[in-house]
Amino acid sequence: MSLLSSDAIRETFLRFFERHGHKIVPSGSLIPFNDPTLLFANAGMNQFKDVFLGKEKRPYKRATSSQKCMRVSGKHNDFKDVGHSTRHHTFFEMLGNFSFGDYFKEDAIAFAWELVTRDFGLDPGKLWITVYQEDDEAWNIWNRRIGLPAEKIVRLGESDNFWAMGDTGPCGPCSEIHYDFGRSPLENHPACDLTCSCGRWVEIWNLVFMQYNRDGEGNMVPLPSPSIDTGMGFERITTILQGKVTNYDTDLFRPLLDEISRICDIEYGANPNDDVSMRIIADHSRAAAFVIADGQYPGNDKRGYVLRKILRRAVVHGKKLRVEEPFIYRIAAAVADVMKNAYPDLVSGRDAVARVVKQEEETFAETLGQGLRDFYDRVKRIQSASSRVLPGEEAFYLYDTRGLPLEIIEDLVQENGMTVDVEGFNRSLEAQRERSRQDYHSAKVREEVAEAGFEGKTPFVGYGYSV
Repeated sequence: MSLLSSDAIRETFLRFFERHGHKIVPSGSLIPFNDPTLLFANAGMNQFKDVFLGKEKRPYKRATSSQKCMRVSGKHNDFKDVGHSTRHHTFFEMLGNFSFGDYFKEDAIAFAWELVTRDFGLDPGKLWITVYQEDDEAWNIWNRRIGLPAEKIVRLGESDNFWAMGDTGPCGPCSEIHYDFGRSPLENHPACDLTCSCGRWVEIWNLVFMQYNRDGEGNMVPLPSPSIDTGMGFERITTILQGKVTNYDTDLFRPLLDEISRICDIEYGANPNDDVSMRIIADHSRAAAFVIADGQYPGNDKRGYVLRKILRRAVVHGKKLRVEEPFIYRIAAAVADVMKNAYPDLVSGRDAVARVVKQEEETFAETLGQGLRDFYDRVKRIQSASSRVLPGEEAFYLYDTRGLPLEIIEDLVQENGMTVDVEGFNRSLEAQRERSRQDYHSAKVREEVAEAGFEGKTPFVGYGYSV
């Protein structure tokens, strides 16, 4: 198996499906302007949702794309795993092929097997398949047409092999292709199977057989015509095809880690704790660059706050690497060099991205130092009282006054062998929101009174007075 660059891997995928009659469709924006149910695009099928639902017609029935995705909230949320896991990211690309009422299970499975074993050259002996436990049709295609032995086709339940974009919307049974690295990266790990999270088995491609639309009542309504939606993790397949063990060792991340290493004067791989911080900075800088390039700036609205949270977490980990001056903006700008062939808009927007990130770094730096001092003062006091829980109201103070997002506070307390009283935090947050609602209502009343021309001197005429 020859080693391919990430650009060549993406191109190989798209051209394979183009040869099989698929239209290459550019990635949609990370900001799903026409879908209020999504914070960010989180799957390749997002831009085709109305096509699957029969609400929109396209001049093609087969499509392929490499979609920019973010998974940082709701059901699909990898935020806390980033850095600690070497296979989860806030931003990632989803390679996919789609059929809108054209081909179905048999062709989708045949295409997938041909691409991974012939064009990508993966060893069939390292590939394992899962199918939905009730999907005899898919099992038979893998076994009889593709020729896989029965023991390499595993039936799993709804939680593993029935895919849905959310609580409502298109959904259906799915079949996944898993790659076997041969052994667990964990020392002395016992024998395990495809459902184990030890890292030996990695899902590389999910083939979704889109048959239903789940409505708000949970009813499964058949779609106008069965369709195909597949998603291959670009970073994961790049890791395998480049002969690496982790995503961060590929040409997608290594240049960013090298730049972080140079700025911080710290060797990646020398210290596990530093490695986590360096991976978080690389991942979060990449995510910030793409989100800002798509038009979203840090702020207090939902998307803006997610971006702010990502940047602030990166800044905190920069401090942990003992760097005081802003530098995350330099890593975010360097993303353009890594991704320029596929996303030339990153190059043209490089300076704008750097300015936005640097401004956020400088703003946060004004409160971060005091915030960290407050945090460690509280940790010391709590631990001296033999407690291992940061009270919710204390966490809320750090969030509200010092600008530390809850996820960052959770990171910090975990490093100190503690936990956060999240329920107490949420109660404090809700109490503040209620105060804000009351303040807004009072201000609104005062505004309406002023607009009506009242001067604040109204004669009392009795409770029973009526006009």
